Amino acid sequence: MSTELRINDRIRVPEVRLVGPNGETVGIVPTDQALKLAQEADLDLVEVAPTARPPVCKLMDYGKFKYENAQKAREARRNQTNVIIKEMKLRPKIDQHDYETKKGHVVRFLKAGDKVKITIMFRGREQHRPELGFRLLQKLAEDVDELGFVESSPKQDGRNMVMVLGPHKKKAEAKAEVKAAKESRAAERAAEAAEERAERTATPPAAQKKERRRSENLDPDIDL
Repeated sequence: MSTELRINDRIRVPEVRLVGPNGETVGIVPTDQALKLAQEADLDLVEVAPTARPPVCKLMDYGKFKYENAQKAREARRNQTNVIIKEMKLRPKIDQHDYETKKGHVVRFLKAGDKVKITIMFRGREQHRPELGFRLLQKLAEDVDELGFVESSPKQDGRNMVMVLGPHKKKAEAKAEVKAAKESRAAERAAEAAEERAERTATPPAAQKKERRRSENLDPDIDL
């Protein structure tokens, strides 16, 4: 379904409720008269509310109106946060080393501004010990509480238990921080490289001439 507004001669109704170019209400006028006013002002007659009775039309520069709307839509898309949900799977009896590794991934995801779905996978008799999964999820949430919060509390999902962590920082903020950190590191490396080049190309001080002893300046055949 087209969302293109009707303008000028495409407006077929006998009368319209006219709005001036500055938003002032003109009133209900015949469409022919509204078109004439638009031509005299070198503007377009644009039907902005087609379902009203009579339809509401406004005098405006339609080309400029479309351009500004396109700019606003582009800016809105640029600022839109794309929410990505990462997933991390753990066993209820995970050893400490594996736990630290998994927690490191969760920390990285949260720092990047992504949500994380934590899944505890139960097997065999572990299914009768849901408290193991609950305690593990609770511990993980506490360990990363500076970066994220529990968006969805632990709940049973079939044979698994699931919890969702949300980042404190928005995606855009996280990206900005990562970009700033990269630029800072790049600047530091560039400064270090420049310093090393300066040291390598520095001209060594001119060697001092060896002072000759007085006897070296005399003719050996001269009798002193």
